[in-house]
Amino acid sequence: MAPRKRPENQKTPEVVVRPKSKRNRSPRELEPEAKKLCVKGPGSSRRFDSGLWAGLASLRVPPLCSSIVRALHQHKLGTAAWPSLQQGLQQSFLNSLASYRIFQKAAPFDRRATSLAWHPTHPSTLAVGSKGGDILLWNFGIKDKPTFIKGIGAGGSITGMKFNPLNTNQFFTSSMEGTTRLQDFKGNTLRVFASSDTCNVWFCSLDVSVKSRVVVTGDNVGHVILLNMDGRELWNLRMHKKKVTHVALNPCCDWLLATASVDQTVKIWDLRQVRGKSSFLHSLPHRHPVNAAHFSPDGAQLLTTDQKSEIRVYSACQWDCPPSLIPHPHRHFQHLTPIKASWHPRYNLIVVGRYPDPNFKSCSPHELRTIDVFDGSSGKIMYQLYDPESSGIMSVPLVSLLLGYHILVWSPEDAGTQK
Repeated sequence: MAPRKRPENQKTPEVVVRPKSKRNRSPRELEPEAKKLCVKGPGSSRRFDSGLWAGLASLRVPPLCSSIVRALHQHKLGTAAWPSLQQGLQQSFLNSLASYRIFQKAAPFDRRATSLAWHPTHPSTLAVGSKGGDILLWNFGIKDKPTFIKGIGAGGSITGMKFNPLNTNQFFTSSMEGTTRLQDFKGNTLRVFASSDTCNVWFCSLDVSVKSRVVVTGDNVGHVILLNMDGRELWNLRMHKKKVTHVALNPCCDWLLATASVDQTVKIWDLRQVRGKSSFLHSLPHRHPVNAAHFSPDGAQLLTTDQKSEIRVYSACQWDCPPSLIPHPHRHFQHLTPIKASWHPRYNLIVVGRYPDPNFKSCSPHELRTIDVFDGSSGKIMYQLYDPESSGIMSVPLVSLLLGYHILVWSPEDAGTQK
């Protein structure tokens, strides 16, 4: 099916640099509000409680007993193991979160933002897709006008987005338009990898492996398609009973595939041994439909997010063992971009947006819509980011966040002042 011609008219994106404001209060100043949050301690090592801390001010992490420079020196001398050094670096990052503020925001779309991808080599550049099929390439480190590609409008929602690892001037998208394609930032379609023949079938997710040179995409009726980089289809199988919400290739073992679905399962596959819908290595049942399944950067863990109130962490070497459970309110709503917990790219930390639920067991009155940071090993909540001027629901918390029609960029306060 030939791609639809996109409208010529383009909306000028609105990018606002947020100056330092007197209203931008620190966690200490927010303490009166934060005292409204309820307090509960952590649970056992395998199941964790989801209680909030007693206030944003009390969420500060205790200072390190030794400096990072000293830890690096000890590691170089062989007197400090790598895990302890990594833990020290992680603790230093957690200490820095107290200074994080929103210093830039953009509102380029006339519909809500639905997908976000970071540029693999330029840390200040990201691409964002919208429900109307619009795409923004934004380098928030410079004042140049962002690149804006106009979508088709209704029915064009961007459901997945990845930069092409072989050419970062190009990107892959899956969409409700019924295609998974490779595009450039001039608006040209370079190759259509998958296309449906009906408006009742669309693509919901995608991932790319540069090592294996493959593209994998899932649709809304349970099919998963594997293709090579030339667009040749390797197989097309119905792996789930319902919509495939997420597909993810393991970053270290790129033959290992995880698929998540609203049929309340996450399945693990060996791409070298896929023969049919029953050839999965493991099936991980959930109590509710699943929004996402992300492998950790080292490939050793799998993070899943359901559509109600549970985050799970599985060990990749022990799929049959009970997972670590983190109760957390993030219920699904039709007109809300699905909330998906994600890994920090460097540390063993989980980041997820909070959508307070009055039916959640530890919910308290006036609970804030924070960005929650959990320790990936213990499941304990380590910090909660909150800005009173942007108190909406954070759907894709990857330091830059999607908040309805807005894209928010967080930065340490001193860095934001310098920029």
